[in-house]
Amino acid sequence: MAKTSFLAIDLGATSGRAILATLDEGKLEMNEIHRFPNAAINIHGKFYWDVFSLYNEIKKGLKACGALGVKPVSIGIDTWGVDFGYVSEDGAVLGLPRAYRDPYTEGAPEDFFANVMPSEELYSKVGIQVMNFNSVFQLYRQRQEGSGAQKIAKKALFMPDLLSFMLTGKMVCEYTIASTAALLNPLTKDIDRDLLEKACGNRDLFDKPVFPGTVIGTLSDELASESGLGKVPVVAVAGHDTASAVAAVPAENEEFAYLSSGTWSLMGIETPAPVLVPKAMEANFTNEGGVEGTTRFLKNITGMWIIEQVRKQWKKQEKTYSYPDMVDMAMASTYDYLINPDDPCFANPADMLATIEDYLVSRGYPAPASDSDIIRLIYRSLSNRYKEVLADLQSMAPFKITKLHVIGGGSVNPFMNQCTADMLGIPVVCGPTEATAIGNIMIQAQGVGLVKDRWDYRKLIAQAIDLKVYNPGDPYQRQERK
Repeated sequence: MAKTSFLAIDLGATSGRAILATLDEGKLEMNEIHRFPNAAINIHGKFYWDVFSLYNEIKKGLKACGALGVKPVSIGIDTWGVDFGYVSEDGAVLGLPRAYRDPYTEGAPEDFFANVMPSEELYSKVGIQVMNFNSVFQLYRQRQEGSGAQKIAKKALFMPDLLSFMLTGKMVCEYTIASTAALLNPLTKDIDRDLLEKACGNRDLFDKPVFPGTVIGTLSDELASESGLGKVPVVAVAGHDTASAVAAVPAENEEFAYLSSGTWSLMGIETPAPVLVPKAMEANFTNEGGVEGTTRFLKNITGMWIIEQVRKQWKKQEKTYSYPDMVDMAMASTYDYLINPDDPCFANPADMLATIEDYLVSRGYPAPASDSDIIRLIYRSLSNRYKEVLADLQSMAPFKITKLHVIGGGSVNPFMNQCTADMLGIPVVCGPTEATAIGNIMIQAQGVGLVKDRWDYRKLIAQAIDLKVYNPGDPYQRQERK
């Protein structure tokens, strides 16, 4: 592929960034050209996203790209899931989208199940795990509140689609982000209209979804001129950030599981069809959309949350350990007892260290004797939890899982990755760490016809980045410190 540039807009709940990526003869170079904060704002007890500020920051990213004299072949936006905004008949954005952190949906699932349909029926329709902030429950609560925006809206757009509309004036409903709503039928790949009507009274509020790689339109005349980029196409990438991250898994074939590893971990498989068996619901697995109409069958797992909370406590005690320090400390310990990281007691305790000790002692296990013991305990417990979830996945997967691909921040922890390989008994392939942005970029490349399919760009990713492979039983390889 000749030298080609793309602009990826990657938005999270706390920050956003514009990344200029260049592909040149199989090499991938990524440069963050603009970063900005993001936060839900509280107005009269309701929490919103300032979508107009986000639009302005994206515009700054476009201008920064133009100032470099680089014209990308396309632009793509990914964000977190479930949240959406309303658009009127005349194309006006109707206020600020509500944020999933807003407590107005507390108790909404129970209310919905009691008065609209049972939880089993909802799962059979959409295959999504129950979270109080699922879009279906947000719509239901807003209807109960008498939302003025909902009453007069012509359409609703999920966050990446709303921002793309603001850039182009064109509306789409992208498949992967729509799948987070608990409104999408994973078999038909379309919104369940009866369910949508029961939730908000408007069966046409969302359009039929389009798959990642669809060209939405081009930058508006105003933005094309103001940014200096011209009429650059905007592509509907995998709008849900996790879907973009999974798209960047450099797998060779379908026989893999993935682990998106950060504060929280997402473990799953990519399948051609949803998995809607009773066990999936009982084990709280979810079916979300993937690239090319695939399904990401996955489970949310506690990730680095516990170690992050422990580090905060140690910092208050004036003990500061870097991540490489903690890897070395874990290696120096021989403590082999385990906790269940998904036990509710670890969700948000006031004192994580005390909670860990109480958990162990109440079960007759010895308390950790040192900080090194605690670090080893946490890392090995996470690896053990991954083993348990992988076993559940394998029992429902339509193929044999032969590799685990780890993407995100956790992919650079050599101790835990070797532990995971040893416990799972399969190779663990690590990288890329910047999976979301890379997936965003590659789907853009597919959308403008530069790569043909997900296996084509996954091969390109594998060639463009350095991957580390941990095989079961390998000796631990200490990473060089930079």
